[in-house]
Amino acid sequence: MATITFQGKPINTIGDLPAVGTQAPDFQLTNRKMQDVGLAEFAGKRKVLNIVPSLDTPTCATSTRKFNEKAAHLDNTVVLVVSADLPFAQVRFCEVEGIKHVVPLSTFRSKFAHDYGVELLDSILAGLTARAIVIIDENDKVIYTQLVSEIADEPDYVSALAALH
Repeated sequence: MATITFQGKPINTIGDLPAVGTQAPDFQLTNRKMQDVGLAEFAGKRKVLNIVPSLDTPTCATSTRKFNEKAAHLDNTVVLVVSADLPFAQVRFCEVEGIKHVVPLSTFRSKFAHDYGVELLDSILAGLTARAIVIIDENDKVIYTQLVSEIADEPDYVSALAALH
């Protein structure tokens, strides 16, 4: 279990992020076509998991926009934006924002939040995900993680992207 904060108040996650150097847990997340996808869909590519509570919040929207901008210039890399939002809402958000370089994926019928240790256990956010970055290499090994200590803060984009080089 990890403790982060929401507006300065402590909240707990169900576990810890996968450790750097370990095999990434497979997952089943739902894409915009309501199909479940896992690591195999992105085989041979580096995967940046931008894990957010909901695209309907300012910080989540900002991080998605920033990763969308950076993703356009990353070779052999896919940015997956993982949230509890329904795929319909994710698609609407991406269309309205002009976001074309990230893949939105929903946790709504998945164990992802539990398996990746980011499920929030308490507070009004219980059941959503903590804000985190997990970067997985071409061989599905975890090469970088960040659990953002204050859920309202943005992740460390510079360190995350540096892990890809």
